[in-house]
Amino acid sequence: MRLDKFLKVSRIIKRRTVANEACDAGRVMINDKPAKASANVKAGDILTIQFGNKETRVEILDVQETVKKDEAKELFRYI
Repeated sequence: MRLDKFLKVSRIIKRRTVANEACDAGRVMINDKPAKASANVKAGDILTIQFGNKETRVEILDVQETVKKDEAKELFRYI
């Protein structure tokens, strides 16, 4: 699955356009490498996301095309 779509489906970032902009600005990394919005993600990948001066690290547990709001937090875990 594309990185920008995963960020939206998992609700880490609320909108796909915002996820695209974050990737283009170099604020998203997969396994400590800068990532483009079109990069593929899979279970086991570690995402590092810069929100202003705050850094968030998550591990992808599952990848699904669609998920209910209540189940979105089961797709990843904070590190």
